[in-house]
Amino acid sequence: MDKDTLERLRARASQHFLDSIAVKQEAEKILPEQVARGVVAMTECLRAGGKVMACGNGGSAADAQHFSAELIGRFERERQELAAIALTTDTSILTAVGNDYSYDEIFSKQVRGLGKKGDILIGISTSGNSKNVVKAIEAAKKMGIKIIALTGNGGGKIASLLDADDIHLCAPSTRTARIQETHLVLLHAICDGVDHLLLD
Repeated sequence: MDKDTLERLRARASQHFLDSIAVKQEAEKILPEQVARGVVAMTECLRAGGKVMACGNGGSAADAQHFSAELIGRFERERQELAAIALTTDTSILTAVGNDYSYDEIFSKQVRGLGKKGDILIGISTSGNSKNVVKAIEAAKKMGIKIIALTGNGGGKIASLLDADDIHLCAPSTRTARIQETHLVLLHAICDGVDHLLLD
């Protein structure tokens, strides 16, 4: 590999770090209060015997599973298992609903079947417009389930569905990669906050 190519690749890699840092610094200015509200809501839900459901597509599905795993297992400290389920993992449900109804219904049907008033739904969509996440949020709100929405691009359709009781964590970026990176920090901040309230 010639030196010019290596230098171009080095510069591109460096720019990813710089861009990611800049988005996170902007997020730090505007999102911590909403994170704190989300932590309080989630801790109250779990203490009352409720559960956290999480959904998203693609990388956001991975984030939903990652977050649920850290509640069931642990984040950074040992503690009791916390009730959480990713709605992205049961292939029989996903394929049956997708085939017999619509892919848009794969999460909403699970919300209606598994959720109850007082639970929390984490809906993750980098665009804010994922139809199946939108429908899951609509179903949850009809059931008295509080929403924690992680979005980007200004919040999209999801922003218009939320009210004052919900929590909206909108990453200040239009680039999918930067939004996803910020979502991971937000989810880790929520895990840390929940552990702090439960353990300290």
